[in-house]
Amino acid sequence: MKINGYTRMAAVVANPIKHSLSPMIHNTAFDETGCNGVYVAWEITEDDLQATVENIRRYDMFGINLSMPYKTAVIPYLDELSPEAKLIGAVNTVVNKNGHLIGYSTDGAGFFASLGDFKIKDQELVIIGAGGAGLSIIAQAALDGAKAIHIYCRSQSVEKVWTRVRLISEETKVSITVTSLDDVTSMQKDIQSSSLLVNASSLGMDGTSNPLSNDIKLPKSIIVADVIYQPFETVLLKRAKQEGLLTINGLGMLLHQAALAFELWTNYPMPVNRIWPLLEDLVKKGSRKES
Repeated sequence: MKINGYTRMAAVVANPIKHSLSPMIHNTAFDETGCNGVYVAWEITEDDLQATVENIRRYDMFGINLSMPYKTAVIPYLDELSPEAKLIGAVNTVVNKNGHLIGYSTDGAGFFASLGDFKIKDQELVIIGAGGAGLSIIAQAALDGAKAIHIYCRSQSVEKVWTRVRLISEETKVSITVTSLDDVTSMQKDIQSSSLLVNASSLGMDGTSNPLSNDIKLPKSIIVADVIYQPFETVLLKRAKQEGLLTINGLGMLLHQAALAFELWTNYPMPVNRIWPLLEDLVKKGSRKES
């Protein structure tokens, strides 16, 4: 990487953020593509958020990525929102178009890109959890023409989740249901008619918990995905793999949402096939250290 007077900057903004893998991903992409840019991590307080956004214009930056707790707080400082960002009321990427700042959410599209040739149009999916990652996947599935989206969450969260997703259903005309995780009968029925099962909750991050009841039977044709990538293979994915199903963890979502942001900033496609083995090796080493 050669930094000179023409180098443009991008950054990830959050608190905390020093642990982020994004600088490695994007700086490798800048190196591989020859695009003259550099990517850094900024750990800021909320009091500094407005000034940070103003600096995108001031210093002619490519833009920024955002993580918690600023994905919603950034919106008042932007000029425009993409359709999926409007639907979920959150932004993970800000793009500087000649001083016009546009907010995007690339998480949902990044997730579906990580599934390879799979297309959600006219398909049903079951998704467990509807937090930040889950909501992005739900909105993207609806925008991409899913036939139906079946959401499962804790019983005490059903009403709250429905409040979040009702606008998505109304705007896209896609059928969305929200049901308690305790309703195993309904989940079995919905899984049977779905081509994709996604765990978008934190259940499984401890390496021992499983968001799916052992009583649930998985059809042979279903793809099982988990947004978690540490541990690299959750209990849910281990079970699905043992049953011969196609499984995908959250590392692909991390990489592909970054790839979409990189292309929005630079017009260069990110060389994901070159970055993937580096990222996979880094995460697996981290998982071994923690175990």
